[in-house]
Amino acid sequence: MKINILGGATTKFGELWSISPRTLANEAMDGALKQSKIKSSQIDALFVGNMLAGILGNQANTASLFAEELGVQIPAFRLEGACASGGLALHNAINSLKAGAYKTVMVLGVEKMTDHNSDDVTTALMSAGSDEERTSGATFPGLYALMARAYMQEYGITEEILASVSVKNHFHGSFNPKAQFKSIITVGDVMRSGKIADPLKLLDCSPISDGAAAVVITSDSVLARRLPKPILITASEVATDTLSLYDRKSFTTLSAVVTASQKAYENAGIKPQDIDAAEIHDCFSIAEAMAVEDLGFSKKGQGAKDISENKYTLGKGKIISNPSGGLKACGHPVGATGIKQIIEITEQLRGVAGKRQVKNAKIGLTHNVGGTGTVAAVHILEA
Repeated sequence: MKINILGGATTKFGELWSISPRTLANEAMDGALKQSKIKSSQIDALFVGNMLAGILGNQANTASLFAEELGVQIPAFRLEGACASGGLALHNAINSLKAGAYKTVMVLGVEKMTDHNSDDVTTALMSAGSDEERTSGATFPGLYALMARAYMQEYGITEEILASVSVKNHFHGSFNPKAQFKSIITVGDVMRSGKIADPLKLLDCSPISDGAAAVVITSDSVLARRLPKPILITASEVATDTLSLYDRKSFTTLSAVVTASQKAYENAGIKPQDIDAAEIHDCFSIAEAMAVEDLGFSKKGQGAKDISENKYTLGKGKIISNPSGGLKACGHPVGATGIKQIIEITEQLRGVAGKRQVKNAKIGLTHNVGGTGTVAAVHILEA
């Protein structure tokens, strides 16, 4: 069975103080329907990726809420997997099509975070951590800082080399009209920014963001034939690991990413080197450095160095990482991120990404992670 992407849309990401979650969701869903050239009545089911609405907004029944906003009475499901909520929602939507339960579904990712103070948001995000980590006062910046310190010590990586991840992604984000940050930065800018959790600094960290993204997928061959350039989802894999870092064999690899990506490559019948563009979950600079290794693009211990040498930069690398600007520059409204990644790769494969277009992109990958690698969703798209 072929799973086609009909269309998708994202809102701008950022500190959208005056815009409600309903408005964000409506903008994304309306945009996805318009690009797909279908009506809401043609949607068989709605899958919603959201992490924090129940904690921060006291509204847990978001699937029914957004089905109501879509103007339909259809099966609706909310999927939560921390920052991988969008990827999990898409994975389950794809499986529903493969099972024959539905033919055309919408996947919405949405998050409203900036209406709350940073301490409340940090505490809410740590609901994805283990009991031991929470009671010890750990935060995700702190946990990723432990991973960064272990990585730097094991492979001889400096803070300056690690800073190149953010530099690259801000460069790409400068071409993205919907990015939260469009400014180009230098390694010096990263190094001078305030320490958040040593060795991670402010510009090593993705921001608190608002935003929504929606995509329509179908197994209906009649609808798919209407597409000017069909984009297929040829693999969708999810894997998990322990909640706590303490129980891991290594701090310098995410086994869930390794497992999910290897299965995805096998199912799609490709190798890592066949990927032209990848949207990677760079919640912190160290996350992307490890990801390019776990995904098979770089050798172990070489990821940060490869990024610093522009191996994954637009116009210079074989595999372009985060052409959207990634979470760092584009923003990270956690439930929406996994769907935004899908839309970015879809635009790249259709050749409509404008100044951030990857030349001759035919195969793309998305990598969406929850917690410290507790859950990973990997999707492969082909033109």
